[in-house]
Amino acid sequence: MAEPKSSRPPRVALFATCLVDLMRPSIGMATAKLLEDAGCIVEVPSQTCCGQPAFNSGDRDTARVLAEQMIAAFEGYDYIVAPSGSCAGQVRKHYPELFKHDPNLARRADEIAEKTYELTSFLVDVLGVRKVASSVAGTATYHDSCSGLRELGVKKQPRLLLQSVDGLSLTEMNENEVCCGFGGTFAVKYGEISDSIVTKKAENIEAVEPDMILAGDLGCLMNMAGKLSRMGSTIEVRHVAEVLAGMTDLPPIGVPNGQEKAR
Repeated sequence: MAEPKSSRPPRVALFATCLVDLMRPSIGMATAKLLEDAGCIVEVPSQTCCGQPAFNSGDRDTARVLAEQMIAAFEGYDYIVAPSGSCAGQVRKHYPELFKHDPNLARRADEIAEKTYELTSFLVDVLGVRKVASSVAGTATYHDSCSGLRELGVKKQPRLLLQSVDGLSLTEMNENEVCCGFGGTFAVKYGEISDSIVTKKAENIEAVEPDMILAGDLGCLMNMAGKLSRMGSTIEVRHVAEVLAGMTDLPPIGVPNGQEKAR
């Protein structure tokens, strides 16, 4: 377990991510609540994209421009926390790569990478949180998003915290570590392949008959929500932060506000 930087409350910058900001702000609010409940001072700096789409598409120049903006906005904090293994992985694993030959930015990129974490990893591995004060009745299964699992080692942390949610029962589905087919720009470039992958994922979800499918990346959740909806499924799709914070009053992902799923 990493040690907090000092005895004072850690000053944490919330990196909301583009998708959360544009599509599901409640995830950011749930993240802030969890961090504050854990004793952090939470701030939300002015921010933009971390540069991951450009980086994954081979546009290193644009990725560096966006990364420089990110570094400038976030480097004054003790920690940077994102409700996304994908975006946290971009900063933690790929910023040092982007600037390793830049004598002016290499050190700053390394420093910001070192203090960037995915939400559940930060709560468990850095702060030592083992339980949350949340009550959500129902059954759930969990999808391990590729970047969080493979780049950051996020696996046990969300499950540990979910086990402490009063009224929630967690059941593992088959192939929970297999990609959902989103992959950012992959789903756009290779739509038929993406659909084939998410179809299998949706079938594995439905096989365990949960009330909810949970994950830590909104892109994955939106992809799975779309497929489940097209299949006529009534399984709710939610971000793990919303459940851990007990903020499940909004309709599930993929269901517009003001509408309820037919039961």
